Amino acid sequence: MEVRLKILFTSLCHTDVYFWEAKGQTPVFPRIFGHEAAGIVESVGEGVTELKPGDHVLPVFTGECKECRHCKSEESNMCDLLRINTNRGVMLNDGKLRFSINGKPIYHFVGTSTFSEYTVVHVGCVAKIDPEAPLDKVCVLSCGISTGLGATLNVAKPPKGSTVAIFGLGAVGLAAAEGARMAGASRIIGVDLNSNRFEEAKKFGVTEFVNPKDYNKPVQEVLAEMTDGGVDRSVECTGSINAMISAFECVHDGWGVAVLVGVPNKDDAFKTHPINVLNEKTLKGTFFGNYKPRTDLPSVVEKYMNKELELEKFITHEVPFSEINKAFEYMLKGEGLRCIIHMGA
Repeated sequence: MEVRLKILFTSLCHTDVYFWEAKGQTPVFPRIFGHEAAGIVESVGEGVTELKPGDHVLPVFTGECKECRHCKSEESNMCDLLRINTNRGVMLNDGKLRFSINGKPIYHFVGTSTFSEYTVVHVGCVAKIDPEAPLDKVCVLSCGISTGLGATLNVAKPPKGSTVAIFGLGAVGLAAAEGARMAGASRIIGVDLNSNRFEEAKKFGVTEFVNPKDYNKPVQEVLAEMTDGGVDRSVECTGSINAMISAFECVHDGWGVAVLVGVPNKDDAFKTHPINVLNEKTLKGTFFGNYKPRTDLPSVVEKYMNKELELEKFITHEVPFSEINKAFEYMLKGEGLRCIIHMGA
């Protein structure tokens, strides 16, 4: 049930940076990072019937076995067998590694390890896509961009003409804004503590901007005043517990829906008055935008091929693999959105 892939393009995500910085705090090290990528199938192992050498694919950090209760449910994408596990550095089949350097074992990372020209992945974590799709563009769909996009299109589901607030205007938040644009939202309000992000956000359909630091009252009150009682939908993409609470409390009573995307700190607690729930405000969460990787990602690629989804504006830098450290520098300095790393260069 394993596939060997030749990775052609990969990009850097905050998840890679977070675990790279925490490398001294885990026994699963050294490991090959990387999980947002695109490539071709080089060879397949026993039991693999859906893929063949030469297929164009996206490896994904979470999987779809197609057999568990989650995979068979139309409401969930959280596969029991292949959901993300940051502590597992081995293959599921035999609990062993597929990487080594001079005889020294090298662990896997979230089942993908795409900072390697060749990698081995469980077949359930591989999405076969249109061979005509440019891999240097669609590689960004295997993590953050799909997460934000799906949070809006699949979970928030804003009706055409609605008002949507996006909390956090990084790559995931801008993908959520792109989803609101595609859904036909009439107002897309970007909320961020960094006003320098506002101009770029206009490219993704954001029509208005709010910096909470500019007000002496809670941002949810500011948004309620701007929208005659609250926004129709909100999507939180920061991981800040305060932003999560604001995103929920800023939606309109009766029909407002808030979707949480960001990952909070382990000790955070979500606190709001129960009257917000009794007044029919809805709070939801999402994992990978509620996309099933093997089933749904091919259709997301088709949205790009049909020019419904614009990916080029997410790609702000490109470097050869020999200069991968530049990608880390861009990310750590907050410069740009996604840096494409060319594996063959």
